Amino acid sequence: MEDQSQEQQHNGNNAILLFAGMLLGGLAGVVVMLLLAPQSGKKTRAKIQHKGIELRDQATETVEDAMAQVRHTARQVAGDVREKAEELQQRGQDTLDEQRERLSTFVDVGDKDIKVPA
Repeated sequence: MEDQSQEQQHNGNNAILLFAGMLLGGLAGVVVMLLLAPQSGKKTRAKIQHKGIELRDQATETVEDAMAQVRHTARQVAGDVREKAEELQQRGQDTLDEQRERLSTFVDVGDKDIKVPA
């Protein structure tokens, strides 16, 4: 169970790193584009606006994907926890039944061994 938690945390970290990498890469691309742009300021501003919109869309998509992955993982964890709880409940019930059986056997043997004087 602890391994699953660590794996989920690792997956979440990967999504965040992916998002951060995409954002930084996009920003670096914009800066390089500005420095090397052989066009007029108006065209450059239009390109920057277009790239900004693309980056925003990519960032939104990445966040949505990460959220979907988090939801999926949360459902898996909830299912695993539910399954383990049911398993533990069944084991507890089995142990209780076993102890009742033993106690019943001891009570029956004790009743036979005790002789009540008349």
